[in-house]
Amino acid sequence: MNSYPCQRMPLRSVKVCWSVLVGLVLPLVLVLGLVAPPAEALAVFQMPTVAAGEATWVIDEANIISRINENKISGRLSDLAAATGNEVRLVTIHHLDYGDTVQTFTDKLFERWYPTPEAQADQTLLVLDEVTKTVGIRVGDRSATLLNDDIATSVAQETVLYPLLEGDKYNQSFLAASDRLGAVLAGKEDPGPPNFDDSFDSESTFASAEETAENRGNSTVLLVVLLVLATVIPMATYFWYAGFGN
Repeated sequence: MNSYPCQRMPLRSVKVCWSVLVGLVLPLVLVLGLVAPPAEALAVFQMPTVAAGEATWVIDEANIISRINENKISGRLSDLAAATGNEVRLVTIHHLDYGDTVQTFTDKLFERWYPTPEAQADQTLLVLDEVTKTVGIRVGDRSATLLNDDIATSVAQETVLYPLLEGDKYNQSFLAASDRLGAVLAGKEDPGPPNFDDSFDSESTFASAEETAENRGNSTVLLVVLLVLATVIPMATYFWYAGFGN
């Protein structure tokens, strides 16, 4: 007695039967691909290592800064380090490691790159997470005599974020941050944050909590429908062919 339905069919129908069986699996694989886990989040230990005094000023892991502007920013920060001894490094990442905030990530990276108080003293580290559009900043003790907490917070929350709120202007954001940090750490007057253009339609840019919940519910319904269709249609086709072959 044969164990498989395809073996009970005429030879001419066997290929059709096995094609249908493949059809049972393939749609499920494609649908399950829709619910595959997101790409692995970036952990601090996966970041390149940069030591104090090293001529690396921008690390664009999220790939959101143009090469021209990256070179321009690096030139400014290199000149600042040569003239004052104050070093600034700007970092972008695409997605935080689970359990981290952008500030805890920044603190961990700062302490990993500069493990001693002396190495930390003249350092400023600013990190932008692209997905959450949040910014962390950490300033060493000597640099903090010029770049105090209020200015550092304003750089992170205003100078960097205002251009992003107006339309994902990452290059403008980092150019403005490097200009302001460079001025303050060179002992010049703080130019302050850029003017914020609040004329754009924020409601069309950021979804409300209700809209987010609704979209999540719609996605769940769509996924269930696709799973049902991917299962029922091939099975119905298979049994039709199986009945046809007997």
